[in-house]
Amino acid sequence: MTFGVFMHKDGSIYDDIPEVHYQFPKSYLSRAKQVVGDWIVYREPVKLPQSKGFFAVAKVERIIPDPDISDRYRALIEEGSYLPFSPTVPHVVDGQPVERDLANAQAAVRPLSNSDFARIIALGLPEDDTLPRTGDLQPLNLVRDNPQMPFEVERPMVQTLLNRPFRDRAFRRAVLNAYDGRCAVTGWKLVNGGGRLEAEAAHIRPVEHGGPDSIRNGLALSGTAHWMFDRGLIGLSDDLDIMVSRQVNDPASIEAIINPTRRAVAPSREAERPHPAFLAWHREHCFKL
Repeated sequence: MTFGVFMHKDGSIYDDIPEVHYQFPKSYLSRAKQVVGDWIVYREPVKLPQSKGFFAVAKVERIIPDPDISDRYRALIEEGSYLPFSPTVPHVVDGQPVERDLANAQAAVRPLSNSDFARIIALGLPEDDTLPRTGDLQPLNLVRDNPQMPFEVERPMVQTLLNRPFRDRAFRRAVLNAYDGRCAVTGWKLVNGGGRLEAEAAHIRPVEHGGPDSIRNGLALSGTAHWMFDRGLIGLSDDLDIMVSRQVNDPASIEAIINPTRRAVAPSREAERPHPAFLAWHREHCFKL
């Protein structure tokens, strides 16, 4: 297996949608071809203010010439493979770079060693009470303390990344962290006696219809709001205004639980807010006018 790093910065000159495709210049084509059919991690530049470091993992399906700009290409991300890290992985942990082989540290597309990949995955998708135990995942300290050790767990680890229960729990954790556990529609942040948040992680575009496990394709919603959103009784504009379907049989009850701003509560970080493409899909295919 060949792993890699794709550098991404929101607002750059490149037309990236990390969950869907990654755009790059021709100079990186040979490096990008090496990771086709394998996994990459996304990383924000070190010099970016409040850089979140490594923030997601995804599998590259194929590379095509960019349809809009000559001498650029797109790495297409395999549907259902993108998964955000929560927590995101900083560039340096315990005084040491997480990515140890820094020979090509400035390159936007570069190879990643097996041990570095394992270290980043273990930090970004830790085993805790949110995620299921994955006995095949190599403990982080073994990889960190002996980066030259044979990488014998790469296949079980990759299989874990595609495991649906694992992905569902990782998605829930990432979305609820981004929204601070607060329902985007009601504004409620309810916690039960055991400390579990009442809010659920909802996909805007469902996985079964090609939606990725991305924070930008997610909303934190209370159970009732989740039910209404999935059935198209409520929706969101691109500006996050909350829309109520005219087909609702009891609109007054729905209006009563919508937060006073009538706009969805959204993460403070722009890069984690719902993407217009996913909101548009929901309005077109789910929302009942």
